[in-house]
Amino acid sequence: MSETDKNIASDDVKTLHKMGYAQELSRNMGHFSNFAISFSIICILSGGVNSLAQGTSGAGGASLGIGWLIGGGCALLFALGMAQIASAFPTAGGLYHWSSTLGGRFWGWLTAWMNLLGLITVLAAINVGTYLFFVGAFGAALGITDTYATKVVFLIVITGTQALVNHLGIKMTTRLTDFSGYLILGGTLLLTGALLAYAPTHDISRLWTFTNYSGDAGGGVWPEMASIGGVFMLGLLLPIYTLTGYDASAHTSEETIDAARKVPTAIIHSVFWASLFAWIFSCAFVLAIPNMDEAAKQGWNVFFWTLDQTMPGPLKMVIYGIIFVAQYLCGLATVTSVSRMIFAFARDNGLPFSDTLKKVSPKYRTPVAAIWAGAILAVGFVAYAQAYSVVVSVTSIALYLSYSMPIAAGLFAYGRTWTVMGPWDMGGSFRIVAVACIAIALTIFYIGVQPPNDLALKVLGVIAVITALVWFGLEMRRFKGPPQGSDIEERKALIDAAEAAVGQTKLS
Repeated sequence: MSETDKNIASDDVKTLHKMGYAQELSRNMGHFSNFAISFSIICILSGGVNSLAQGTSGAGGASLGIGWLIGGGCALLFALGMAQIASAFPTAGGLYHWSSTLGGRFWGWLTAWMNLLGLITVLAAINVGTYLFFVGAFGAALGITDTYATKVVFLIVITGTQALVNHLGIKMTTRLTDFSGYLILGGTLLLTGALLAYAPTHDISRLWTFTNYSGDAGGGVWPEMASIGGVFMLGLLLPIYTLTGYDASAHTSEETIDAARKVPTAIIHSVFWASLFAWIFSCAFVLAIPNMDEAAKQGWNVFFWTLDQTMPGPLKMVIYGIIFVAQYLCGLATVTSVSRMIFAFARDNGLPFSDTLKKVSPKYRTPVAAIWAGAILAVGFVAYAQAYSVVVSVTSIALYLSYSMPIAAGLFAYGRTWTVMGPWDMGGSFRIVAVACIAIALTIFYIGVQPPNDLALKVLGVIAVITALVWFGLEMRRFKGPPQGSDIEERKALIDAAEAAVGQTKLS
């Protein structure tokens, strides 16, 4: 670490102390690493590939050619809103802390649970998607068939190794996620170039042509609907689900040098570049499809069918290998994000077994218990992964609600109780962005519970009932939230003890 970085890191630690927290995690991440961890979770070679059927079996080419522009624009608004708040409050578990500070302890507690639900289910969905991709790409050659037992073993192995890498320290994790960032960019360019080179046609009108492929025409991905607008709206779940996870930059704020400046721009850049490359790849994919009607009938198998129809075998297998590694690293980065959220919530005693979950390993400077807890919960969610599209819906709704909650709190606190902004500040434009984000989150909720994902509404309903019972029955009296006011001064001795326990020095 350069002398300049040491001085900046020292200022970061002082900022963290002012919010009442110790520097227990190791602050070594630079700007690219903070960007790469969000970019790796977004991973357009994961959700953007595994969920292609939601577009092609929906409104056809327009679902990708137009849908990605709309979905990317929506996600970028959320990124702007989150960046504004992240700059003012650069802490691990950012969303929870932001909501608590700007909207009160109940709003923060609820945000934490929604974000945790979204992160755990997205980890499950990512690794289930990786499994399905692996079976589709290599299953026949390796003699592997899709069975429940095979899936569970596969998920235990890959999620376990992802947790182990995280356990061993942020340096190893960031090296892999940095590599993942380059791999996703290079792999997407290779895939896009190959699709265009072997495309039987370059009929660009497909990109804005709406065709109703609901029902049997789309392989049963969506139930039959008369409204092309309704089908197009369902297809927006493809970009909406793919463009999640960029809160990881905020969750790793306490491991990033110059977090108040670097985290906001990392959030924005990860969404912008992921959206752009995903749109380019998706357009190339639509152009490469030999026959749109036949492709739609393939349903969830549309990606493999298209590559089988267009590409030479050796090139196809190279691309499959790149995509599989990218998807694995996507899950790896998601474990990092989940664990930092669990750690941050636990250190404010917001979870059962908080005393264990908030502990940081002095050797590895990672929240070991939080890492393994997140991994185990994601594997436990596998029973719901039988209906992949339902998992995608629950994940999208939970995450975007958790994204919108601190932004909504910021809207009402801006200029009132929230008067000190961070170095990244868009000024009064934040209010416009915040209103747009709230409207988009409500729209995502509506889209996400439409058939065949109406089970998602039941799942969310059960979660809402449990949440109300837990809050009013227990947490309303017990949970204090993040330290505020005089509490911060009283925590000085605890901060010193926590930092001494992990060997923290001012410039580490």
